[in-house]
Amino acid sequence: QVQLRESGGGLAQVGGSLRLSCASSGGFSGYNIGWFRQAPGMEREFVAALRRHTPESLFANYGDSVRFRSAITIENETVYLQLRNLQPEDTAVYTCGVQVGGSYAYARSDQYVAWGQGTQVTVSS
Repeated sequence: QVQLRESGGGLAQVGGSLRLSCASSGGFSGYNIGWFRQAPGMEREFVAALRRHTPESLFANYGDSVRFRSAITIENETVYLQLRNLQPEDTAVYTCGVQVGGSYAYARSDQYVAWGQGTQVTVSS
């Protein structure tokens, strides 16, 4: 089974930026890749996903809370989540996961088959 590892979290100032990384032990071929976040006492929230449209192409999709200030990309078998204009409400543990490629259920965390351990993002004012 694929093993995922996130990195890049940390402490950021309001208005700042962070780039989170998600690396896979076996690559991402055939998978959708998604980022979710969970703040204390809150439910897991969809952040962004790359949905596999064809074996060679991926479409990016974003949750409403980060839609215009984030970017999800993939380079050399690592998926990146760039977060800009960070706000205190972005404070959460960010986790990447994979699901069957092509699925349109990329915003449903219960449809993912593997997860990383998460990386903490803390935004201070």
